[in-house]
Amino acid sequence: MVLVVQKFGGSSVADAERIRHVARRIAARAAGGTRLVAVVSAMGSRTDELIALATEVTVDPRPRELDVLLSTGEVVSSTLLSMALHDHGLDAVSLTGQQAGIRTDAVFGRARIAGIETARIERELASGRVVIVAGFQGVSESEDLDVTTLGRGGSDTTAVALAAALGADACEVYTDVAGIYTADPRICADARALGDIGYDEMLELATTGARVMHARAVEVGSLYGVEVRVASTFDEQAPGTLIRGEAVMEQSNKVRGIAHQSRVGRVTVRGVPDRPGIAARLFSPLAEAGVSVDTIVQNVSTEQLTDMTFTVASGDLSRALRTVEAALPELGAAAVVGDSDVGSVSIVGTGMASSPGYAAAMFETLYTHGVNIELISTSEIRITCVVDAEKVNEAVRALHEAFELDQGE
Repeated sequence: MVLVVQKFGGSSVADAERIRHVARRIAARAAGGTRLVAVVSAMGSRTDELIALATEVTVDPRPRELDVLLSTGEVVSSTLLSMALHDHGLDAVSLTGQQAGIRTDAVFGRARIAGIETARIERELASGRVVIVAGFQGVSESEDLDVTTLGRGGSDTTAVALAAALGADACEVYTDVAGIYTADPRICADARALGDIGYDEMLELATTGARVMHARAVEVGSLYGVEVRVASTFDEQAPGTLIRGEAVMEQSNKVRGIAHQSRVGRVTVRGVPDRPGIAARLFSPLAEAGVSVDTIVQNVSTEQLTDMTFTVASGDLSRALRTVEAALPELGAAAVVGDSDVGSVSIVGTGMASSPGYAAAMFETLYTHGVNIELISTSEIRITCVVDAEKVNEAVRALHEAFELDQGE
């Protein structure tokens, strides 16, 4: 019998009516004989509301307690969906991350899945039940069995990891858009949904700002060969986008999509001694503090001193500045400054590195539209430009038009 893991995001279960809609979709699928495991996010903006509530109580919530608090959002969604399914005559059971056997490390707020013990889920499926799993959470492997959360977008990772562990026949992620678009349709009216996209391209899009799929979920899918279909909860006729190992081969336009970040944090370390090992001394403390660094630029050395600039997620800027400030004496650097007045825009596509002209076309397009490039970062399938935050939306629209991404493949 076919086994499918489905994931429904916060917008899909935002209120009682939407939960009933999801229940109807699940019931219709189950009526055809499909065994189903559904992973759910917290309702709408519930996670943000819980964070706000915590900060009303204290300016510095303890990470362990915050994880326990935030995990309740998905528990509410899963129990309500199970109740709604009972009204359709389906035997359904809701499970927390711990009950579903999801084991993680003990890094609160950004835990990683260490393994999944599937016995409970398999037992419930064998009994003919639809299994509803609270996403975004697990329990630490330590003897304390602390509740942990996987970070924003973690329910995607829960779903793909469960599909891998259960050997599911399909993994489907349902959201409020019709798939993976060539650009954010809220910014670019001509953006269109892709029929398919490769893991590598999707990972680059996710890490550079596309919010439809969580980057770690794409990593898990790639590692275990789990194909993921991203589709709309509300438009059942839209086919969605299939994320898989091989997308369309040798397409004439190598650019598959435009990703952006409205704001990123920029950190500049002034007067850094230009000597071997200094970069390691700068970036090791950042890694230990859990700060991921993206674009890095080092200026030409003058009198054995240089300035080093890098970008981080806007939410990590304060932590990055504190970490670098503490490391200044050991670095022998003069000062550190930061701002969040910049954003980023990226073009992504397999084959760009072996096809000349894409970087030049991107830079020329931005120049023509008066968008100044402050930093540049590249990979084999991505070119990212850091630009003024106020120019990001214009840059997205200009690049989408320049690379003719409104045209079908």
